[in-house]
Amino acid sequence: MNEPSAASLAWVNGSDAPEKTELNLGFMALSDCASVVVAATQGFAQPYGLTLNLKRQASWANLRDKLVSGELDAAHSLYGLIYAVNLGIGGVPATDMAVLMGLNQNGQSINLSRGLQTRGVTSPEALHLHVHQTRPKLTFAQTFPTGTHALWLYYWLASQGIHPLQDVESVVVPPPQMVAHLQAGRIDGFCVGEPWSASAVRQDLGFTLATSQSIWPDHPEKVLGCTRMFIEQYPNTARALVMAILQASRFIEDNDENRRSTAQLLSAPQYLDAPLECIEPRLLGDYADGLGNRWQDPHALRLHGEGEVNLPYLSDGMWFMTQFRRWGLLRDDPDYMAVARQVQQLDLYREAADAVGVAAPTREMRSSQLIDGKVWDGTDPAGYARGFKLHAMSDSLSLLASR
Repeated sequence: MNEPSAASLAWVNGSDAPEKTELNLGFMALSDCASVVVAATQGFAQPYGLTLNLKRQASWANLRDKLVSGELDAAHSLYGLIYAVNLGIGGVPATDMAVLMGLNQNGQSINLSRGLQTRGVTSPEALHLHVHQTRPKLTFAQTFPTGTHALWLYYWLASQGIHPLQDVESVVVPPPQMVAHLQAGRIDGFCVGEPWSASAVRQDLGFTLATSQSIWPDHPEKVLGCTRMFIEQYPNTARALVMAILQASRFIEDNDENRRSTAQLLSAPQYLDAPLECIEPRLLGDYADGLGNRWQDPHALRLHGEGEVNLPYLSDGMWFMTQFRRWGLLRDDPDYMAVARQVQQLDLYREAADAVGVAAPTREMRSSQLIDGKVWDGTDPAGYARGFKLHAMSDSLSLLASR
């Protein structure tokens, strides 16, 4: 473990001491909860005066409800979940929310069933033909109606000429249940985080057709989320929490041995409860798709990236709102920049990063090109959203009803 710096330890003294020292942290059984688990269990929180109690959740809906109620102080969260709650989308009252830091980029996958493989559906082109020539509709699972997996699935399907709200059925399945649903034939494919895609491949129940990083290299994914009330009540605690998790993120990526030991830790029953061989390879960027292809992915799961992963860019938050608008979850354009400035806790993050010696660029936006050739840089979010066909609110009612 890396020792905290003198500058970082200074935060626990005097008026900078945490106002609340014992925190309940929610997480889902996914490989990208790694830095939260490592921070809580490997001695990264204690130097900052914190005790972190990990609380594994059964579904993203449970995690959301406990975060809003205060039963959880903060959580490993879907980016889109935090913004949907903030905007009052999806059946819960609008609650002021906050993104303290990014937890990871990349590392999610779209998998199809072996049944589709036996019918020759092993490429995007074959899937397009199958969807438009076959009935009944295929059923795809994602993990939460406003979450990242739903939006990666929709974006990818649309880029292949498949309408995600009309040409296929979409259902919500908690991440650890995906493989069982595939095995039972209840779904034809899914989008989920690791280790569940790798598990389907390893059990010979499906194959990986696309990774999320092929949709958007180094895309935003999970965040450390909380209510804004938590930050207002416990600003020093929030800062210390970010410092501890930043230290853990940096430790995991320091070398491959640390990644391997993290995979071993995550495999335990109280965390992912999954075999090490389903967790470790893709955590190291080693992909096998179940079709005989194997590669070292240049944009595999990243937890730190010298701080590039962890900075809560305004443009990252705004992108999710553009997709809510695209798919009819928002009837009108919000004030994208104003909402992002409220949610993304850039100042607090930079204070924490500076204290632990992590570079925090002054820029608030970043630019990326996605799979369909569109460039997203956050400069004109309303125009970007209008660049897609906008769908009516009624189009997305089944999406929200399937939580």
